[in-house]
Amino acid sequence: MSQAVMPTNQMRESPPMERNIHEMLKDTPVMNDSNTAVHSGTAPPTPQRMGFIQHPTSLPLSQTAAPASMTSPSMNSTQNGDPQIIKAQQSKIESIKNWSISTYKCTKQLMFEKLGKTSRTVDKELEAQIEQLRDTQRKYSNILRLSRALASHFYHVVQTQHALGEAFSDLAQKSPELQEEFLYNAETQRSLTKNGETLLGALNFFVSSVNTLCNKTIEDTLLTIRQYETARIEYDAYRTDLELLAQAPRTDANTARLEEAQHNYELHKAHFEKLGSDVSVKLKFLDENRIKVMHKQLLLFHNAVSAYFSGNQQALEATLKQFNIKVKSPNSSYPSWLEQ
Repeated sequence: MSQAVMPTNQMRESPPMERNIHEMLKDTPVMNDSNTAVHSGTAPPTPQRMGFIQHPTSLPLSQTAAPASMTSPSMNSTQNGDPQIIKAQQSKIESIKNWSISTYKCTKQLMFEKLGKTSRTVDKELEAQIEQLRDTQRKYSNILRLSRALASHFYHVVQTQHALGEAFSDLAQKSPELQEEFLYNAETQRSLTKNGETLLGALNFFVSSVNTLCNKTIEDTLLTIRQYETARIEYDAYRTDLELLAQAPRTDANTARLEEAQHNYELHKAHFEKLGSDVSVKLKFLDENRIKVMHKQLLLFHNAVSAYFSGNQQALEATLKQFNIKVKSPNSSYPSWLEQ
């Protein structure tokens, strides 16, 4: 394997070239001593010799302010002492302050309740009704899930029956030796399809009504219940604060704080009691509405399913007329419950 050999004359000329390069590098300024060089975002190294001037690593704060000509009109108005803007800013600051104090007190109350270090206000009768409502919503949601599955599966059954009837009718025209048998079966599948679409209309109406009851009517009452529970925590937080201040030594500062705590306690107590009354009223009306709606829907479901599977077409159509349910014609494609 051959190796490249440098000519003798080239080897003799290389030392002067290296000396010239070293001399050129010596003439260049030192990088660390250059005032205009930026090497990195970190602070410069500690000076090792006298006379080294350390450069600032950040801009002075006085130079970061916006020019006077670019100041917004609202800032100029505030500097000029506009009373409306000053009042609005003070109102915002006061709202943030009150919100922060209330959040701190409520968080502290919740933590102490979980640790068992403080008491909580309990309305056993109302809370039992609330828990019963939540259990009712869970059970009705299960009925809604199962009835949706039934409507979806039955929709595919009706579509299959319609396709099978069309296939029988087509074969009746192409098979003279079995024309009568194919026509019987085609007519049967058409009748089943028509009745199935009627029952599917009843099922979709049942699903829609139960969905409204679970996800709108009951949910509206649960929203008020959540507001009531939040008000209960706030009430207990300010009640605990008032009890602690009542046990503190009687000083001028404590007396002023006690009066303020008493005022806040009365406000939150009135809000808590009002929401409790609203929840009681909504629970009562919700229970009456639930019984009325479900009585109608369960009657519809029973009559429609019984009439369909017993083959009573007149009773099935009469059931839908009784509840004012409109069904599409058998020739039109019926949308699934997902599309409604």
